[in-house]
Amino acid sequence: MAAQFPPDSAGLVIPQTAYFTEPLALDCGRALAGYEIVYETYGTLNASSSNAILICHALSGDHHVAGFYEGGDPSKPGWWDNCIGPGKPIDTREFFVVCCNNLGGCKGSTGPTSINPENRKPYGPDFPIVTVKDWVRSQARLADRLGIQQWAAIIGGSLGGMQAMQWAITFPERVRHALVIAAAPRLSAQNIAFNEVARQAILSDPDFHHGHYYEFGVVPRRGLMIARMLGHITYLSDEGMRAKFGRELREGTLIFNFNFDTEFQVESYLRHQGKAFVDRFDANTYLLMTKTLDYFDPAADFDQDLAIAFHRAQAQFLIISFTSDWRFAPARSREIARALVRANREVSYAEITSEYGHDAFLMPIPLYHEMLRSYLARVAREVNSQTDTPSQDTSRTPAASEVHAHAA
Repeated sequence: MAAQFPPDSAGLVIPQTAYFTEPLALDCGRALAGYEIVYETYGTLNASSSNAILICHALSGDHHVAGFYEGGDPSKPGWWDNCIGPGKPIDTREFFVVCCNNLGGCKGSTGPTSINPENRKPYGPDFPIVTVKDWVRSQARLADRLGIQQWAAIIGGSLGGMQAMQWAITFPERVRHALVIAAAPRLSAQNIAFNEVARQAILSDPDFHHGHYYEFGVVPRRGLMIARMLGHITYLSDEGMRAKFGRELREGTLIFNFNFDTEFQVESYLRHQGKAFVDRFDANTYLLMTKTLDYFDPAADFDQDLAIAFHRAQAQFLIISFTSDWRFAPARSREIARALVRANREVSYAEITSEYGHDAFLMPIPLYHEMLRSYLARVAREVNSQTDTPSQDTSRTPAASEVHAHAA
């Protein structure tokens, strides 16, 4: 009997793999002689190839953004399934949606777990550190392979939003709209510090073996678990943790044990999250991704002036932040919006009230989803009318606050 899915589900999806033999020069000075990119698509590309949307994933994300796998857990769809599908904010009846696992990932694209052709062993720590610009260049090659010359929109949250910004700067003529959600123009010292503590947890694990743990048949479980627990704390808000856990003890625990076993509910939750992460992610990939985050700074190539960087962009922008996000606080999104205004680009900015912290961009918050739906409905009208330039429709996207400027 065929599996039954909700009418707004993307349904069954099958990952695809694109093989590239042309070397990819990387910012670190090295090159990948050949590589693979695993991706998924949803919806149908129209005759003019103008209705494609690229979803860029964050640090621990992958290509499985919506729908289900044959034989997979029906309770675990793609990581942004609440937002992508027929009738959902990113409507697959209107758009051809693409999401790929970035280079350096551990879900099928070439990365540390892949075989190094030079020695027939896993790359491990020998895999080059890649940058957001490297990712964007590899994604552009995937777009070429799919016959997509211009994206109707590029959408990403957190590190995904950074990719959307970089796309608009590196390939301005290939992006009509950039939706940058819960992101920052570059990491603060505090954020780099969080990443460094996470890296040290992994690097100091006795089972890490300088990154060659595959050869020893072990995994640096404790280090990766601690790194994830630390990261997860920064994705939540104090308000949300207080509401969800408070100081409640675990079920069945009535008094303090006066030892170091798990007693509080929040301790149990974090340990569960850490253990589950170890079973689905690779430690070398985690190290690499945190460095990719640290190195992102699009203004660095433009005299540290983000407005000059954005002056290259031709896209229209929607910038969204969340009030309780302290990892990439609303002030960081406002930096992006102000730089776009100074660059005379068209930008809408919204700050959504939420208690979910940084993870809010993954949540089905009604106002947030309605904002995405409204904005993308305008994008759909543009591509369906076969216009050659971005629409100058000035209809307002519903928002808590908004900055708006028009490109000259």
